[in-house]
Amino acid sequence: MSISRNELLRGLDGLLQPERFKDYGPNGLQVEGKDGIQRIVSGVTASRALIEAAIAARADALFVHHGLFWRGQDGRVVGWMKERLRLLLAHDISLFAYHLPLDAHPELGNNAQLGRVLGWQADQRFGEQELGCVAPAAFADAQALAAHVERALGRAATLAPGEGARAIRRVAWCTGGAQGFFEAAIAAGADAFITGEISEPQAHLARETGVAFIAAGHHATERYGAPAVAAHMAALHGLVHQFIDIANPA
Repeated sequence: MSISRNELLRGLDGLLQPERFKDYGPNGLQVEGKDGIQRIVSGVTASRALIEAAIAARADALFVHHGLFWRGQDGRVVGWMKERLRLLLAHDISLFAYHLPLDAHPELGNNAQLGRVLGWQADQRFGEQELGCVAPAAFADAQALAAHVERALGRAATLAPGEGARAIRRVAWCTGGAQGFFEAAIAAGADAFITGEISEPQAHLARETGVAFIAAGHHATERYGAPAVAAHMAALHGLVHQFIDIANPA
């Protein structure tokens, strides 16, 4: 089966509601390819490696979390940008990208899906545009929680523990580069906060507040929303879907 490019766009917009968000770049169709879509490849970032893998998979559309265009970037089509666009246009592949709307979807989004992988279901939202999640948890201390996260995601995490052996009864999380949400997570009553990245101030805040901070990888925490949404749309319309995970140490 196949659907039109515009029908897929309407379906994605209806599901993810990008108009609700103030974002850092355009959500929706970023590069226009062929009209008929039978095969969708999903991935985290519209890198050249992912685009080349989508070409090899004979994709008609590519669905990602991190698209090509961001507020404040150099607008010239040169170098790496030219090459990514050249590949998409030469193979008539449409690029669909959703950033904050994909983070936020309550069932299929990055935060909901990371919670599923870690075994939690949010009962509270917090932070800018209510992107962050909080859920009950039961860990003896931050080290036990960090070990659980590492096992679930299959990679090492950076732990900035709070002082003392504080039990973890409420855990907060927000995928990607959400280290700026740490203070909001503390205010929301969390005993620990999980995101993708850590910056210098968070280690001090963890030490001074007693709330643990875990950085589990930007890419690693955002691997789950794009395939969940693309698989949902593929099942709805009888399309072929393939998730391709391009390894990233970040």
